[in-house]
Amino acid sequence: MASDSAGRVTIADIAREAGVSLPTVSRVLNGRSDVAAATRRRIEDLLAEHGYRRRASGAANRANLIDLVFNDLDSPWAVEILRGVEKVAHAAGVGAVVSAVHHQAASAQQWLVGVRSRNSDGAILVTSEPAPQLNAELRRLGMPLVVIDPAGVPTFDIPTIGATNWAGGRSAVLHLLGLGHRRIGMIAGPPELLCSRARLDGYRSALESAGVEVDDDLVRVGDFSHESGFTLGSALLAGPRPPTAVFASSDQMALGVYEAARQAGLRVPDDLSVVGFDDLPQARWSPPPLTTVRQPLAEMGAAAADMLLQLVQGQTPDVLRVELSTSLVVRDSSAAPPQPSAAGAR
Repeated sequence: MASDSAGRVTIADIAREAGVSLPTVSRVLNGRSDVAAATRRRIEDLLAEHGYRRRASGAANRANLIDLVFNDLDSPWAVEILRGVEKVAHAAGVGAVVSAVHHQAASAQQWLVGVRSRNSDGAILVTSEPAPQLNAELRRLGMPLVVIDPAGVPTFDIPTIGATNWAGGRSAVLHLLGLGHRRIGMIAGPPELLCSRARLDGYRSALESAGVEVDDDLVRVGDFSHESGFTLGSALLAGPRPPTAVFASSDQMALGVYEAARQAGLRVPDDLSVVGFDDLPQARWSPPPLTTVRQPLAEMGAAAADMLLQLVQGQTPDVLRVELSTSLVVRDSSAAPPQPSAAGAR
């Protein structure tokens, strides 16, 4: 395929190889719907194959646009991240495009096509582990990348923003131990996520430091949703020796435990203490207000946007690994365990 004087593939090259007109390629790049599906796929495949990326005009060659990519957008957790990113982007006069890839290769590929057409200056991936092919393609496009809450151990050269998940999990359980609880259930997040493993390790560390044996029967693995908190909380409470407290690895799962307790005829915190993780806005207003570990989600989004804009401007951040502090927020969902006379076998 021919290219321009700088060796870059042009729209004309794509049109020629696809056997279509220049306006047809332009319509695909601009997201227009008036292109036949088969033709669109052929053009998008060629754009991906040749790494075409529409370039902005002007000396700075910047679009003043960044991409923010979630695996899913159905959580208030994502909204808090977005709030932090948007605040920094707005102050810098930069727009933000929000996408969800739903753990699907096809969605990721579609996102890449959009990135090329938008000429985005950089990307922030949330709770993700960039596939080698995706990382290589972003490098080929010259797009800086920052990852918030990486799913796995990040590679050395990818900047990341996270939180002190291990310390947060440990502080939640130390709080419950300090109230007198010894049978403390744990509903962990997905094990493939680094943050989930760190919170679970914090739980185990707190118990071990207090000389309390870790009972694997009290540990369940959820997916951060209300539904898994309810289902797994119900299973814990239905056991022969149920816990007197539950630490859930997200506020949404903790609120699911609330409903499990209600359906089991238990009161929070009189019969069961519950502690969450995140400190989402709804945690403060739940009945009773939820004791939780505050994860600075908006601040994490802001820090990621700050770091990305530094990279876009050709600057090197002082550090590539940032962990923001978590903190325990004590409200009304945690109290001393019930007395044996009231708890029966509990």
